[in-house]
Amino acid sequence: MNAPHSAASGRPPYVLDPAGGCPHAENARLLAEGAVAPVVLPGGIEGMAVLGHDALRDFLSHPDVAKGAQHFTALAEGRIPDGWPLRTFATVPGMTTADGADHRRLRTLVSSAFTARRVEELRPRVETVTAGLLEGLAEAAETGGGVADLRRHYALPLPLGVICELLGVDPDHQDRLHHLSSLVVATDTEPARAVAANRELVELLASIAAHRAAAPGDDLTSALIAARDEGGDRLSETELIGTMLLLIIAGHETTLNLVTNAVRALCAHRDQLALVVEGRATWSDVVEETLRWDSPVSYFPFRYPLRDLTVDGTLVPRGTPVLAGYSAAGRDTKAHGPDAGRFDLTRAGTVRHLSLGHGPHYCLGAPLARMEAAIALEALFTRFPELDLAVPESELPRHSGFVGNSVRTLPVRPGG
Repeated sequence: MNAPHSAASGRPPYVLDPAGGCPHAENARLLAEGAVAPVVLPGGIEGMAVLGHDALRDFLSHPDVAKGAQHFTALAEGRIPDGWPLRTFATVPGMTTADGADHRRLRTLVSSAFTARRVEELRPRVETVTAGLLEGLAEAAETGGGVADLRRHYALPLPLGVICELLGVDPDHQDRLHHLSSLVVATDTEPARAVAANRELVELLASIAAHRAAAPGDDLTSALIAARDEGGDRLSETELIGTMLLLIIAGHETTLNLVTNAVRALCAHRDQLALVVEGRATWSDVVEETLRWDSPVSYFPFRYPLRDLTVDGTLVPRGTPVLAGYSAAGRDTKAHGPDAGRFDLTRAGTVRHLSLGHGPHYCLGAPLARMEAAIALEALFTRFPELDLAVPESELPRHSGFVGNSVRTLPVRPGG
């Protein structure tokens, strides 16, 4: 193991831009200096980012790494204000901030809704929703001079509609839920607005839960309200709301970015699209290579060492907020070879990525996200084989913040 080093030993911390931007050039620069980088989070909070594939894989499953907010030193010392843009990631009650038995209890209560069998049962519904959205995309392009925003009309309403239907959320709430969750996950939201958005989101979810408690249905929210663990315990009110918040945000934001990024990649690499059309690669290959090459999440908060840890030769002090650098790990040349920066569907069968997590907090919704994305992409390019971007890639406005990794709009010319 290499001798520990830190920012003080010559590696200056990387100041994360709250406004976001394309991460790949900076990731490559940081990775060239080492698999672990000191970073400065919004508000001047010191943190670390694990960027290398192997280092991140080991860190995500390390027994002395936790997710509970009580282990976040700066938070415990009162240095994190209410309006801090990443506070929700650290403090929302639920699976993403639970450890050990608590985490297992919460995960077990939700996991039955996301088994491979239950997800496969959703396939006909996903295909039906997709077909309707393709009609909407065609109509939007017809009224928009041949151009439509694929993100707004296709990549967003599919996963948002499916997760809201799973949770028994009225479709009338969907636009507001997306707007509020976008503010919550952005890292450049002004503090007062972030506090207000969090409050409104919690209130809206509480009202949805109250409605389902009064009139239970065949939906996940009703099941969560009724569920008890082996000891007879139910989810607390805060755990229920936190779990709903997690499922709605994670259940649509990441798939939205995944579909968006895959369409961008295929439009920029028509030779790779041809491989799929000709049957030499599959739509699942597209999904996996997009997850590796342009991860829907760039830096995911937070994990905290329970003791001082040396990660790939770098000392990470106890209680430090650590970001999982998924977009960097996906293009790590040490793990993926010297051509890691190339979008290549022929990696099928050998591609490894961590973009859906690793270890005890591996994404519960991974089977659903993979299925939704594969169905959406196949249906889109089957209906519109000549679909292309309506503006150059360089002119697409980037996602707000450094957590999500995508663009805010995706104007396309569907053709056909």
